[in-house]
Order: sequence, then structure tokens, then C-alpha cells
Amino acid sequence: MANHPKFQNLTPPSAGEVITINNGVLNVPDHPIVPFIEGDGTGPDIWKASQRVLDSAVHIAYGGKRKIEWFEVYAGEKSFNKYQNWLPEDTLAALKHYLVSIKGPLTTPIGEGMRSLNVAVRQMMDLYACVRPVRWFRGVPSPVKRPDKVDMVVFRENTEDIYAGIEFNQGTDAVKSILSFFKEKFPKEYGRIRFPDTTSIGIKPVSREGSERLIRSAMEYTIANKRQSLTIVHKGNIMKYTEGGFRKWGYEMVQREFGEQAYTWETWEKTKKEKGEEAANAEQKKALADGKILVKDVIADICLQQVLTRPDDFDVIATLNLNGDYLSDALAAQVGGIGIAPGANINYHTGHAVFEATHGTAPKYANLDKVNPGSVILSGDMMLRYMGWSEAADLIIDGMNRVIASKKVTYDFARLLKNEGESNVTEIKCSEFAQEIINQMV
Repeated sequence: MANHPKFQNLTPPSAGEVITINNGVLNVPDHPIVPFIEGDGTGPDIWKASQRVLDSAVHIAYGGKRKIEWFEVYAGEKSFNKYQNWLPEDTLAALKHYLVSIKGPLTTPIGEGMRSLNVAVRQMMDLYACVRPVRWFRGVPSPVKRPDKVDMVVFRENTEDIYAGIEFNQGTDAVKSILSFFKEKFPKEYGRIRFPDTTSIGIKPVSREGSERLIRSAMEYTIANKRQSLTIVHKGNIMKYTEGGFRKWGYEMVQREFGEQAYTWETWEKTKKEKGEEAANAEQKKALADGKILVKDVIADICLQQVLTRPDDFDVIATLNLNGDYLSDALAAQVGGIGIAPGANINYHTGHAVFEATHGTAPKYANLDKVNPGSVILSGDMMLRYMGWSEAADLIIDGMNRVIASKKVTYDFARLLKNEGESNVTEIKCSEFAQEIINQMV
């Protein structure tokens, strides 16, 4: 019998067991209890479709031996309507206790209250790694010539940088105190503030510990999934001690903890300085031939250009929050849009993971059975892989590949395909798209 927390309003499933973690390894029972948040706006449509796909994949892959015991918990507008609370303590308790969960898109309250429910969950649970895989499915319309070359995984730091939300509005006593402190203690830096009387101030915290754990997780993922390279994306040429620190601490950690498995550009630079460029190139070539992972870095604005012009130069990417926000959405646009972009927020130390839709609630399409459920379905694919149920996850990817290639797609893809002059395009509903995927699972 599962050991449940004491909930005020929730009733856990009568069947199922709790996922646990021991020495960094998840212990997933055959009938795990997995909390889900349906989501707002289009959330009910896409969750219903996604749940059917996930359940079917698990059933087909394991012949009924394994089954997810779903546990609905509440956040967002549905939660507010039910409990007058956007993010109840019950929900946080469930997400923490059962370790692995999944959610649809959420409405964030306008006006007073938390800035973002998604950010609040990440901060409260210390889900420091936002993981965003980006790949192209054959047949998906794309604005670039070779979307098939896009196959990357972005590790975006989730708890620091500007998303820490430390801001002070212009004209307030708080910002005046900060500006006064700057003027007294750091007059040179104060002099760089052009219009202090009308300036708002934001603080960008970046720590060695936060940087190291994010890049360490990206490196471990690179090794476990037999990827070829890890790129540290930063703006260290301008922000020397925050973004530059992220780069510096990342290289130091890789050299210290993964020296036998990686070859870094820092090592290349050192060899070049001591022995010349030809020797450095030969050293790197031999290291990669021996199966070592190349760890390199690129400035953020150059990266946004190069993922367009040289996408096959990138594999796994580690970056800070704002860079990762821009980069993951820009990459999603290359392979069909954010509507099929999956995401996860993970603490690899505690095992906590919340898989989620990366798009908004699109309320004008609510209850129309119209929108593309791909983001939640593919987030479910990520969840299954995280649980070690890769056979079921493979069925989902194969099924989606076949359905999209057959041009039986939801309105968003149908519109794009028709605009590109494609023929034999069949526009189908959200629920029908899910059923087509299930039909293609073999």
C-alpha cells in the first residue's frame, strides 16, 4: 500500500505505488502514481488526448504489466475556481511526494500575486534544469531548408539569472535605497546609470553552485545518451562575472569531474599557447576519435545565428535562463513551432521532475477539440524516458512520425502545409490526432 501525505482536499488513487529515489537512481514501480495538472484554456482537450496516447503506449509496450495510476491535482484557473487558490499546498505536496508529474498550460493571475505559476513551481521545488529537446518530425512544415539537421537538447538554468525575479520599480523607496547605496559605495558603477531618477533596477544572480549543477546535469545527459558535444552558451564577453562566471565555472567543473570523458576548448587553448595551433588541432582530433565529448562555448547572440546556419554543430546546450528562453523558442520555430515543443523541469539530485506543455493556454480555442496536443504528448515521451520506460516512449515517437508524414494533422500544421502548396492534407481534431498516433503504434 502506498504511503501518501495528508491532504486537505485531495484523495490519492487507491491503487499504485510511489516512485522513489535511492543514490540518485529512480525506483519506478510497475504501477506508479503520477500527479497531473490538466491545465487551463485548451488544457482539458490536449490533456485528454495526451493521456490516451500515454496509456496506450504503456499498455502496448508492456502487455498490461505496467500502468500509470493518474492522480489529478490542481493549479491555475481550475484550481482558483475550485479552491480560490491558484497553487494550493496540496498540489505542491503531491508534486514533491510522488517525484514525477506532468502538466498542461496554466493561466497566471493578472495583477497581484505570483508572476508566473510555472516559475513559482520551479522555484519552490528547486527544479533547476529546464530541459528542452528540439527535433524535427518528417513532414512538419519549417521556415528553414534543412530542419532535419536540428537535433538538440537545451539545458536551461531554471532558478537563477533574471528569472529569480528580483526587481525594484522606478520611483519607489526600495529603488531609491538601492540607488543611494550604489551612489555612496560604487560611484563609478552609479555613473553608468544614465537616468537614475526614472530607472528601475533588476538583479541577476548567478552562482558557482547553480552553474555547476546545471552543466553537470547536461554533461551527464550527454554521456548517458551518447551525444557528441556540449556547448556552453553565454554572454560573458559583456557580463564578465555572471555569464562569464557560468562559462568559467562550467569548464572548471568539466575538467575536474569529467576529465577522462571530455575534451574542452579550454584545453585546446592551453595546448595552442604552449605548442601551437597544429598541435592543439591534432590533440582535439585524437580526443574525439577516442570517443571523448567535445565541450565548447559560444556567445549567445552568435549562437542564435549559428543554430540557423550551422545547426549540426550543436548537440547538447547548457545556458542560463534568459538565453535558454530565447534559444529554445527560436529552435522550436525551426522544427514546426512551440505547439509541439516538449519540456521538463528537473532536479536530478532529488529526482523531482515536472514535465509540461511549453505553450500558452490559447483560451479562444478552449473546448473546441482543435489544438495540437503534441507538446504534452512529447513531454509525456520525455517523462516515460525519465522513468526508464523507453519502449513505450519509442512507440509514441514512431507513431507521431508516421501520422505527421501521412499529412493527417491538426489545424496549425494543416494551414502551414497548405500554404506551402502541399496536397492531400487532412485536417483532423485534437482527439483524432491522438487516435491516429495510437493506431500507428506497432
